[in-house]
Amino acid sequence: MPKTLWFCLVVAGALLLLPAGSLAQSGSSIAGVVKDTTGAVMPGVTVEAASPALIEKVRTAVTDAEGQYKIVNVVPGTYTVTFTLTGFNTVRREGIELTASFTANVNADLKVGSLQETITVSGQAPTVDVQNVTQQSVITRDVLNAIPAGMKSTGQIGVLIPGVTSTSQDVGGTQFSAVGLAIHGSRLNEQAALYDGMPFNNGQGRGGQFVAITTNDATVQEMAIETAGLSAEAEAGGVKINLVPRDGGNTFRGLVIGSYTNHSLQSDNLSSGLQARGLTSATTVKKAYDIDPAVGGPIVKDTLWFWGSVRAQDTEQTLAGIYFNLTPTGHAYTPDFSNPAVNSEKNQNASLRLTWQVSPKNKLNLQEQNAG
Repeated sequence: MPKTLWFCLVVAGALLLLPAGSLAQSGSSIAGVVKDTTGAVMPGVTVEAASPALIEKVRTAVTDAEGQYKIVNVVPGTYTVTFTLTGFNTVRREGIELTASFTANVNADLKVGSLQETITVSGQAPTVDVQNVTQQSVITRDVLNAIPAGMKSTGQIGVLIPGVTSTSQDVGGTQFSAVGLAIHGSRLNEQAALYDGMPFNNGQGRGGQFVAITTNDATVQEMAIETAGLSAEAEAGGVKINLVPRDGGNTFRGLVIGSYTNHSLQSDNLSSGLQARGLTSATTVKKAYDIDPAVGGPIVKDTLWFWGSVRAQDTEQTLAGIYFNLTPTGHAYTPDFSNPAVNSEKNQNASLRLTWQVSPKNKLNLQEQNAG
């Protein structure tokens, strides 16, 4: 067994004593106020948030003396929130869509009624976060799938937000290298990139546009890109990106993400005007492919889930006006016009994520990514 995996298991054992809330990193919450029909706040109301996205199925809270409740650090998904108190009717709110780093404001008004009476409210999911001041863009999986970008990494997606600038822009999925993002005059090396709340930057000091790994697209459920009003945890003023990973579920499911192109699918923009200025060749894609299958499901239903993926990427393209040296042992450079210089970049990423409901109040996520 690799030493890194042994290390992860040792750390995981130590983390078992921590509550589930301290381990969740999506930053999503459900909060609100419960009142009676006269407008008076109601303490002691039991609030249950249920979703298939939760391995424990239901998360519970109780309103305080001000009638307020907050269910913190829940994973993105579709929720049903139920309010119950003995002697009052039950109120159920359905279809609450929760994205990363979003606090859904869900209030309720209870009236005196029988225990069998339930009021169900559907189709009124909150769309505005009234509790956080952070300015952010959440890119859900549906949006990631629909965006016609060659790569689905943080740099290629983040630059689509108005006001965001980058070190370079990928075109057609030919660049895997890390891209730095900036906004509102911030420095590129102030960017913070996190995966499930854990930083994977490898830059100059704190932050940095360079990252240790090229993320595996099939492991990402959502991207939360914060551009202003960052929380107190942010150590710099640049763009903050958190990738929310996929978890397995009680149903086996899988997907395959793939793309391929070569010079036959590329147009030639080497015009006579460019040739008159001395350009002898244009950048040409020799090949570029990205294959990313994934599968997940239950190991033990309602107790242990897995999600695994293997990604392979490769790109080769010639560089405009640059050629190999025809006389490498000579004293002068002689361009070999029959042998254009080639920029080649490869990336592999194998990922396995385990989600374990240790107890009703303790959950453990363990993930290993082997990238190169």
